[in-house]
Amino acid sequence: MTTPATMRYVAYSDGGPELLHIATAPVPLPRVDEVLIRVQAIGINRPDVLQRSGLYPPPPGANPVLGLECAGEGVDVGAGVTAWKIGARVAALANGGAYAEYCTAPAPQCLPWPKGVNAITAASLPETFFTVWANVFMMGKLRAGESFLVHGGTSGIGVTALLLAREFGATAYATAGSDEKVAACLAHGATAAINYRTHDFAEEIRALTDKHGVDVILDMVGAPYFPRNIRSLALEGRMVQIAFLQGSKIAEFDLMPIMLKRLTFTGSTMRARSTAQKAAIAAELRAKVWPVLDQGRCLPPIYQTFAFEGVAKAHALMESSAHIGKIMLSLDR
Repeated sequence: MTTPATMRYVAYSDGGPELLHIATAPVPLPRVDEVLIRVQAIGINRPDVLQRSGLYPPPPGANPVLGLECAGEGVDVGAGVTAWKIGARVAALANGGAYAEYCTAPAPQCLPWPKGVNAITAASLPETFFTVWANVFMMGKLRAGESFLVHGGTSGIGVTALLLAREFGATAYATAGSDEKVAACLAHGATAAINYRTHDFAEEIRALTDKHGVDVILDMVGAPYFPRNIRSLALEGRMVQIAFLQGSKIAEFDLMPIMLKRLTFTGSTMRARSTAQKAAIAAELRAKVWPVLDQGRCLPPIYQTFAFEGVAKAHALMESSAHIGKIMLSLDR
């Protein structure tokens, strides 16, 4: 198939999802270390919504077009790329630009489609699996036999975290905002799940762990949860912060428990990491997680798939937080 000179992509202005629209631009050329992908499916992620809203600008040098993950066919490679051939099925963590018919991604940030999956499932993997593996297992050092709490257990990140925690031998707990979502957390690997609208999760975790607390917490809520997260951690527990959806500033908090319990508090963003850093995460995923996916385990649920032209509806759904699992776009031609 000949690569065209132009492509459709999703353009936006800072504001609501109704400002998203389809526009035309030249097909990008791959840099020396990049793969050019003919995109078949795209994952919708919370950072996309934040960027569209003007709250998460892309880092210097990144593609300003929305989109951090896609799957499709490799149709061209840069002069320095040897690991990928034209025609390969590629699932990519992009540095922006995935909301398009063609997208470039650094070759070390690309992974093969797991065995037996379609483009939609392949595209649902990179952003959440890179994020969860890096933060929960590499930074949080979650190990078999330990306990783990993730907030927002039915988000793409939350479901992935639950599936992987169970797969690798940890006891997983989650919070969610409705009884339906609590049930979904249980179905995807949580030993117990807590409706945060009706229960104090810190008190519930205290009871569930016989007052010991959990070893690792993955949080994306921020300031309102911080004091209760600290109370919920076990001795030498680790908390990893990946977002501040409800704010990052706490007016007053007693830090003494961090010292007395020998806690570790850390956090990260994915997009600003270097290609070398993302390559290290990709290598671990390929060695430890992709064999699991090849066997059909730990694949995240797809909540709803929209046509490319339905991107505004996809963003509105993401903002509603009504979904359980991944929201996707399909470019099947």
